[in-house]
Amino acid sequence: MPEMALQLPQSMPLTTLSEDETLFRDNIRQFADEKIRPRVKEMDEKGVFEKDLIREFFQLGLMGIEIPEQYGGGGAKFFEAILAVEELSRVDASAGVVVDVQNTLVNNALLRWGSEEQKKRYLPRMAAATVGAYALSEANSGSDAFGLQTRAVLKGSEYVVNGRKLWITNAKEAGLFVLFATLDPTAGYKGITAFLIENSFPGFSVGKKEDKLGIRASSTCELILEDCRVPKENVLGEPGKGYKIAIETLNEGRIGIGAQMIGLARGAWEYACKYVQERKQFGKAIAEFQGIQFQIAQMATEIEAARLMVYNCARMKDAGANFVKQAAMTKLFASQVAERVTSLAIEIYGGYGFTKDYPVEKYWRDAKIGKIYEGTSNMQLATIAKLVLGAK
Repeated sequence: MPEMALQLPQSMPLTTLSEDETLFRDNIRQFADEKIRPRVKEMDEKGVFEKDLIREFFQLGLMGIEIPEQYGGGGAKFFEAILAVEELSRVDASAGVVVDVQNTLVNNALLRWGSEEQKKRYLPRMAAATVGAYALSEANSGSDAFGLQTRAVLKGSEYVVNGRKLWITNAKEAGLFVLFATLDPTAGYKGITAFLIENSFPGFSVGKKEDKLGIRASSTCELILEDCRVPKENVLGEPGKGYKIAIETLNEGRIGIGAQMIGLARGAWEYACKYVQERKQFGKAIAEFQGIQFQIAQMATEIEAARLMVYNCARMKDAGANFVKQAAMTKLFASQVAERVTSLAIEIYGGYGFTKDYPVEKYWRDAKIGKIYEGTSNMQLATIAKLVLGAK
């Protein structure tokens, strides 16, 4: 069945935006509807994100939103990056995460921790044509992120890095990786160091691409480092300070995941709103049944609550306020809302919702990752508990 043309239902309240923010959001929404939506199903089935769409992301300035104009970027705020992730994810969560990782993780790490020489060398590339990826996880280092085993040894003017990374988003397309390795496994988190590794460095290669449940068009791959040679000047920050870079960058990234989750929840909700007005049972549209009305209303309420959390957290980040607790809460709650809303959308569609001929099952598959990457829901709860109770 061909996809239905969508319009945002008037009943969905919109959090107040400035005129410039509204224009920015509307332009991305139009782009997503016109350029991405027709390709979503095929990209999901093939598990491949089309390269020409990534080129268009760069042309539109979506891959360097916060990068200062002096480096070729948009010079905008973190909040605009969050709006972009939300609007893209409303159509395709895979598109949302491509832009999310680029802006909230890689570019943010460079902007905050990069030397001036590193900024001059890499930021113009990140704004113009180079996709970035963030490489922290390993086979035995997930929630225990600082149990990583990838090793870096200084030899002369270079570090020699050996190890493997798993579940690295954007890995297939990326030209630059913010990659974490330890200088001394016995030092625990104090040995961890962040490196800027280009995909052309000797000894670096991209391995297996994972066959995933959701966000299938987004590449998730293994990285293989076999005596990978990295210049000393490609240490990001200071040797042994990688743990601080990882923690603080992921705090920002969690707001991006919150935006991805509210975007895809909105997408599923909009389809459900249209369907209930078209589907007839017992001689009338099912939208006329109070049970359906209550479900639609509950979905809208939870999406709006999650959106307020995401937007507030992004505004706090831009204002320089401490947002660690709010970021954990935002990712936790937005991922819960996304899973509930997308599941309910399938139920509203009934048997149709369980088939791949209709779009809502994909939103549900895509939503599941929200409780897993960039810190599982249990890790978010642990962070929140520590901050509100002073727990260890």
